[in-house]
Amino acid sequence: MPYPSALKGNPKCIFFTDFDGTITLQDSNDYMTDNLGFGKARRRELNIACLEDNVPFRRDTFQEMLDSVSTPFPECVKTLIDNIKLDPYFKDFYQWARANGIPVVVLSSGMVPIIRALLIHLVGPEAEEIEIVANDVQDKPGMSKEQKGGWTIKFHDDSGFGHDKSLAIRPYQEHIAKLPENERPTLLYAGDGVSDLSAARETDLLFAKKGHDLVVYCEREKVPFTLFDDWKSIWETTKQLHEGKTSVKQLAAEGVEEAQGNAKEVKTAK
Repeated sequence: MPYPSALKGNPKCIFFTDFDGTITLQDSNDYMTDNLGFGKARRRELNIACLEDNVPFRRDTFQEMLDSVSTPFPECVKTLIDNIKLDPYFKDFYQWARANGIPVVVLSSGMVPIIRALLIHLVGPEAEEIEIVANDVQDKPGMSKEQKGGWTIKFHDDSGFGHDKSLAIRPYQEHIAKLPENERPTLLYAGDGVSDLSAARETDLLFAKKGHDLVVYCEREKVPFTLFDDWKSIWETTKQLHEGKTSVKQLAAEGVEEAQGNAKEVKTAK
């Protein structure tokens, strides 16, 4: 349901979401790197190096991770289908969203063919309707994706992340800004990583996964957020918003309070 058709029918909400580690329980790119590429130890070295440089995600690091995977691309997809699990409540959330005319848009630093294959396998054929804005896959020069070592990632844009998710949300914002205030849908976003922060700034409310660094960044950057454990809590909260039983302002205040309470509990435990 790509833009601008996602805005047809005057939806009350539009739900943008990260994919790896948010909709799924594992990160598909990490899984490929750990099991088909240079392994978990080297991947963690690169991740730590990024953090020490205060760069939470670098496209050159991501490129190195994926280029270590020489398995033909179709086999990579099959391996992921066999091993990646869905959050147990996402399918129920998506069916409810479809029934209530709420568009769901995946914004990911992963690759479209992998995300599409996993969604169709894990959710069903109705997942074809989910718009995906992400990186892509391309053949290496003189080779094909079906060959060993024949594929590489094709980044979505020139940003440091390889895909600046905020750019995908801005057309919605620009269109919504022209609508009467009582017809403007609420823009929601769910994520777990620092690469989700740019997208979160463009929406009305972020669902930040409990226990992840994104919560700390949101507090520091004053980005409105509420915490979630899984898609059951996202579903329940979105239903309340959709039915007018709560507001973005109320949820954001509760999110900050819960996050601060969790931080105090951690300090006390230490």
